[in-house]
Amino acid sequence: MPAAEQTRGLAAVTFPRGHEVARWCAVQGWPVHPLAFGRKTPAGNCRVCRESRDDPQHCPCIAQGRYCHGFHAATTDMELVDRWWGQEPGLGVGVACGPAGLVVIDIDAHAPEVPDRSVLLPGIRIPDHIALDGLASGYDTLALLAAYRRNSDPAKDTSTLRVRTPSGGLHIWYRTDTAFRCSTGSSSRTALAWQVDVRAHGGYIVAPGTQTRVGAYTPLAGASLPAPLPVWIADELTRTGHRLDTDHDTQPEPILGSRPRRPSPKVAGRLLQPLLAEVTDCSRVAQGAGFTEKLNRAAFTAGGLIAAGHLDLAEGTQLLREAALAARPGRSRRIDALITSSLAAGARRPLHIEGRRR
Repeated sequence: MPAAEQTRGLAAVTFPRGHEVARWCAVQGWPVHPLAFGRKTPAGNCRVCRESRDDPQHCPCIAQGRYCHGFHAATTDMELVDRWWGQEPGLGVGVACGPAGLVVIDIDAHAPEVPDRSVLLPGIRIPDHIALDGLASGYDTLALLAAYRRNSDPAKDTSTLRVRTPSGGLHIWYRTDTAFRCSTGSSSRTALAWQVDVRAHGGYIVAPGTQTRVGAYTPLAGASLPAPLPVWIADELTRTGHRLDTDHDTQPEPILGSRPRRPSPKVAGRLLQPLLAEVTDCSRVAQGAGFTEKLNRAAFTAGGLIAAGHLDLAEGTQLLREAALAARPGRSRRIDALITSSLAAGARRPLHIEGRRR
């Protein structure tokens, strides 16, 4: 993609295919995953995964570069993006909000029966003398919340990316370093406002420019990229229980079931070093070297060696990071995510080498 397009908004560029939308999002640093043709739900490409209830983080399909499990498989790796959408350019595009550092306020414009005023703004009592005539959707409750806090209506915030949905709703995109959880406006436990959903950690949002059977997700006039999350909205998300209290662990999950045993670097090295060499050799080719698959294979093998007691976790992780960064410097965030996922997948299949007791 030309450098000039890397920071231009989708309103300024014509994107006839999902492939181009996916590439634009990945350039922004937003991990993407395919959506089913003409729909806003994740695409599935593996019958076994569709019928299985396994933890997505432990599914080998992700380590093998497949887009099973929706946003759990989201990536910014242009090799994967080009493979996924290059083969099926009509697929839609979803963005994994948490890894992208995004919070998206999703306003619904449906027309259900308006509930009692006591649940319109969770945690805020609306006095009986305040007239609510004409209130009909999330546009109204979000504007009411903003007015109550003496701030401007986010739906009219031209300083950030706003995307009109096919149903007449609105996605208001913001960026943040704080981890917030998703919610729906109808939830009785965690909600910002009636008919106002929150897309954040643990969820995804349909990318601007995506075309579905019922219409397109169209960027509105104004900013073409997300602005920082306003302080008052961050405060409201914290007040309503959206803020996650602890940082999410970016290190590999503790490997269970491994027996105490002295690691054997020589045994592990015999299997792992050739795979690490393949990863490092990707430095010779900018694209098309199969970097993701090779790193996944090396990390998957390392996970099996660690689980079987042949390799120390810290040492294995360091070896993988060094090889990956030598091949693709500047991609540490994506590399760490790939290593984490593949180590966990490999750990479910301890690699017991012949000649060593199980």
